[in-house]
Amino acid sequence: MSVDVSQFHQVFFEESFEGLDAMESRLLNLQPGDSDVEAVNTIFRAAHSIKGGAGTFGFTDITDFTHVMETLLDEVRNGQREITSELINNLLEAVDVLREMLTAVEQDSEQDITRIQAVKDKLEAELDEAPTEATDTATPAEVGNAETAGWRINFRPHAHLLQTGNDPVRMFRELGELGELTVEAETQALPDFADMEPEDAYLSWQLTLHGEDIPREEIDEVFEWVEDDCDLVITPLQGEATTYNPSEPADEAPEPATVSEPTVAKTEKTKADPDSAPAKSQATSSSIRVATDKIDSLINLVGELVITQSMLSQVGEDFDESKLTQLADGLSELERNSRELQEGIMRIRMLPISFAFNRFPRLVHDLSTQMGKQVELKLSGEQTELDKTVMEKIGDPLVHLVRNSLDHGLEMPEERRAAGKVETGLLHLDAYHQGGNIVIEIHDDGAGLNEEKILSKALERELISAEDNLSADQIHDLIFLPGFSTADAVSDISGRGVGMDVVRKNINSLGGSIEVKSERGKGSTFTIRLPLTLAIMDGQTIQVADERYILPLISIVESLEIKSGEIKRVSGKGELYSLRDEYIPVIRLYEIFDLEPRVTELEKGLLVVVEGDNQKVGLFIDDLLGQQQVVIKSLETNYRKVTGLSGATILGDGTVALILDVSGLAALYRHPSKKQPDSRAA
Repeated sequence: MSVDVSQFHQVFFEESFEGLDAMESRLLNLQPGDSDVEAVNTIFRAAHSIKGGAGTFGFTDITDFTHVMETLLDEVRNGQREITSELINNLLEAVDVLREMLTAVEQDSEQDITRIQAVKDKLEAELDEAPTEATDTATPAEVGNAETAGWRINFRPHAHLLQTGNDPVRMFRELGELGELTVEAETQALPDFADMEPEDAYLSWQLTLHGEDIPREEIDEVFEWVEDDCDLVITPLQGEATTYNPSEPADEAPEPATVSEPTVAKTEKTKADPDSAPAKSQATSSSIRVATDKIDSLINLVGELVITQSMLSQVGEDFDESKLTQLADGLSELERNSRELQEGIMRIRMLPISFAFNRFPRLVHDLSTQMGKQVELKLSGEQTELDKTVMEKIGDPLVHLVRNSLDHGLEMPEERRAAGKVETGLLHLDAYHQGGNIVIEIHDDGAGLNEEKILSKALERELISAEDNLSADQIHDLIFLPGFSTADAVSDISGRGVGMDVVRKNINSLGGSIEVKSERGKGSTFTIRLPLTLAIMDGQTIQVADERYILPLISIVESLEIKSGEIKRVSGKGELYSLRDEYIPVIRLYEIFDLEPRVTELEKGLLVVVEGDNQKVGLFIDDLLGQQQVVIKSLETNYRKVTGLSGATILGDGTVALILDVSGLAALYRHPSKKQPDSRAA
């Protein structure tokens, strides 16, 4: 009976992408001349696992490419080749190419053969250079191809080898089929009988295998499954000793995949290219890793829910007034179970923000090298959890902000030295919870925003007038205007006149906000505030005419009764409300949504002060009805995008309430032409 291996493809891709992330992280931590054996072994094992899986599934191009990487890495871990900057950069580029190859195979798309071959040629050129440690020692592949009279094998299992299900006796039996085998056991490590653990391995063996032209790769196949569980040295009987390299099977015979427990992992697929904003996020992960304690908690909650349902069913049988107390208790228990179940399900979608932060060490490494700047990247708050959907959508804005800090914020080493700073600039990414939101800060200790230059550019583009008296914060906020840029020249990194407005737009679309604080000569801090999830939010129900709307609590600054003496009417600019020395535009929601008003006099209604796009506006409403958590339904998916509305929800009585988008309402107020004829509530 044949087995359809395609059912295992997704697990292979997910584990491979996770392996590539581990390789990239370790490579970035390596320094020229470094002798971190553990890091090199981790990189080697990841490459070997990818090669093995690719061979099993018939992805021969990936197998061939990874084989070259693996051979190079084996020379490094055997001490035959020194770690250099060029080697690290070539291996990083190879990781990028391997990620692209895996993505192409997964998505059944075309591969960039030219790029693959170019990087493969670089690796092979490295291999052609003489190893730094032992130039006269043949590589394992060369030894394997030499004619030999046999092999001497020093096999020393690690203590836990027997626990992996591998049996040395079966390995020796397979070796015996290749030629005449002599086995000599070494018992020096045997403990006293009373101290012996029956599942541990204590013996080691000296094996001598006689036979003409026994291929090295056939010996490697025997020990294929114990590569991480033993120390092994294979010596040709008429050649130099070579440390065991279990990754050198015959080129024409694909090796078996390394078997491991299937895991579910993030999938990040595109390389950190200086000319493309996303570092590895073009494809959305179809699965997430969930801790077993979260699953156990959900199972317990479902059990509680079943018990409550059973209790309510019994109350419903022959119901009379005497059972009202039991019914009330049952409904209260049902409410509690439902709320806990909702919270438990939401926790499953929560991922540490390290999934988004992990791309930046590579991005900073590549861009700082390209620009000739010295940058220290500091990450903190990586375990702060965020909804998976928000995580996927915040990636590109974060990348743009980091690139902007590297290009515009941090100075060149000589400039920093002249300013009395250390040559290495600091770029700090921090994440933390604040209330019901997550806050992400991108801070650099660079030159800060040049307010004079920003004002000059804004006047030049007629974005402001010479009469405008702007505060420092208002000047800083100009960088978010469409098409605004202070770059003197277009570069591959930034300065194309687009970007920051898109960053704000994308963050606003998530129900969040962004602001910037900067001090000349000391640096800038961009602060992003986001809801923890896009599926459920805390909302304030409001009454406007005969309709009910939901206003996100995150947007509300305060609610107040309107005093007639504080209302100012400005010709051509509508109505303004004076609030603590600040004039706030008043938006009559019934006009925005073409509703028949119940109340038109401002003094008879309420004003809800909200903030969006770093600007406060006042929404004139009839009444506040109460706060509640609402499940967000996409209006764009089920109907189409409507300016001023971000979604809809179903209330407890079964009616539909539309969720207001504060930024969209402010845009409608400024530009009424954006209003659509059918934007009124149904």
